[in-house]
Amino acid sequence: MDDPRLDPTGNVPEYTVSEISGAVKRTLEGNFGRVRVRGEVTELKRYPSGHIYFSLKDEGAKLSGIIWKSGVSRLGMQPENGVEVIATGRISSYAERSSYQMIVERMEYAGAGALLARIEALRLRLAEEGLFDAARKRALPMLPAVIGVVTSERGAVIQDIRTTIARRFPRPILLWPVPVQGEGAAERIAAAIVGFDALRPGGPIPRPDVLIIARGGGSLDDLMAFNEEIVVRAAASCRIPLISAIGHETDTTLIDFAADRRAPTPTAAAELAVPARADLLADLAQRGARLIGALNRRLQEGRLRLSRAERGLPDLPALLGTTRQRLDDRAERLRLALPSMVRGWASRLTLASSTLAGALRHTMAARRDRAVRVLTRVSPAPLQARLREVRARLDGAAGRLEAISPLAVLQRGYALVTDPAGHPLTSAAAIRPSAPLRLRFADGEVGATADGGPTRQGQLPL
Repeated sequence: MDDPRLDPTGNVPEYTVSEISGAVKRTLEGNFGRVRVRGEVTELKRYPSGHIYFSLKDEGAKLSGIIWKSGVSRLGMQPENGVEVIATGRISSYAERSSYQMIVERMEYAGAGALLARIEALRLRLAEEGLFDAARKRALPMLPAVIGVVTSERGAVIQDIRTTIARRFPRPILLWPVPVQGEGAAERIAAAIVGFDALRPGGPIPRPDVLIIARGGGSLDDLMAFNEEIVVRAAASCRIPLISAIGHETDTTLIDFAADRRAPTPTAAAELAVPARADLLADLAQRGARLIGALNRRLQEGRLRLSRAERGLPDLPALLGTTRQRLDDRAERLRLALPSMVRGWASRLTLASSTLAGALRHTMAARRDRAVRVLTRVSPAPLQARLREVRARLDGAAGRLEAISPLAVLQRGYALVTDPAGHPLTSAAAIRPSAPLRLRFADGEVGATADGGPTRQGQLPL
């Protein structure tokens, strides 16, 4: 049969460009239907359409790769330049450029070493930003009212947390269920942390006082969701105190560096979140006993100080009794002293009156003698005038002196009434019937006895 493509001269088949491209495409896809390719990601570029273009290279070659927009969410990781990965997909060709490429459907890190290197690089970068600084850490509340938990709703983790909290100090638990590994797990975990942080105090959904981010143990790949940058940044920016409890005690993820506290297990995280009721009661009892003991010691010390102060104080009742006795003594002495003072004053007044009268008489006699001597030396007429003037002044002075003299009062018929002791009696009401009396007249004293009570005029009949 004749074939138009045969060259009559060389017997070489002839193809169109499209036929060659199609043949290459079929050959590549037939021989490399689904492959796994290991290499380092380079020339990564994300287009506005959502597709991702990159290259995989090793020491000797480079392979172009494409991740369609529909497969990005199912990729399993976020590709980055410089990371060694194992890409799973199919080999295809691009006829317009006469190139072949790999359509990547899934991607994973190439071995634990490469994965750990990527995690360490991310840790150093976030540490330089200050996301792991100790100053950012928040203190856990002593007794939270509500505890938020971000973990899978299935499995032993949430049950261990519930059991531990119920045993130590029952508190309400608010669970935000999330996948803890696999595609989209990191985004869901970060969204749960941000969602809890966005709750308003006093809202319809209670805002937790502490968060627990937890999952059970697993391989490094299983825990990778908690090493993703989106999760670490969400934990670092959360305003609610956050406890990370990822894997077993020997497992470490980047969220542990950003969390406020790290617990080796989910059970230990629950123990960090709430105190033990029994321990609190025991501590309260111990503090109460110490407080009572301290108060008793203070009371005893106060009593001792009061006793010492009491010994240093004088005997107040004795002082008061002495003062009262001294007051009574002074009052009695005062009562007795007043009449004595009156008698003394009366005696001194009488003596002064007698002395004054004698002195006056003596003075008058001396002046008369002097006047007589003067008269013998002067003429009679002026002398008589002068004598009359002096006599008039002398008579006036003598009259005034006689008017104020107590003896003059007695000479006019009055008498000074005293008791036998000489105390003046100035009130008739103070004299008892038949009381002995002493009456002093101008020329002497006589005794008398009171008879009857006082008259209307206040005088005693004697």
